[in-house]
Amino acid sequence: MLRRTILAAAVMTGIVAFQAHAATEALFTPAAFEAAQKAGKPILVKVDASWCPNCAKQRPILSELAKDPAFATMTMLTVDFDSQKDVLKQLNVQKQSTLIVFAGTKELARSTGETDAAKIRALLETGKS
Repeated sequence: MLRRTILAAAVMTGIVAFQAHAATEALFTPAAFEAAQKAGKPILVKVDASWCPNCAKQRPILSELAKDPAFATMTMLTVDFDSQKDVLKQLNVQKQSTLIVFAGTKELARSTGETDAAKIRALLETGKS
């Protein structure tokens, strides 16, 4: 019984430690965007489409960057290009595979179609304080 308790504690500690070093990833909602802005957190808005080849190349790069402790405080919100047209209009986005970095309410950087991992990393770094 004690062994199970110790093992469970070790597992939970590892999970908590992992969560502390992973960026938050979620579907874009106005409420989630506003909450991140009010918190003053760095935000990445990723405009994605399931059929987009550039988006497919961006996904694994962004997944790896989300695990990087350097981006632990960043909130990553995904906008669906096909179904969230109101958000595209609000953010003045014309194309899928657009990445936008915010610090609070201020837009810091924007890129469309970028698939180079180093350049995407540099884009995200503009949001670090």
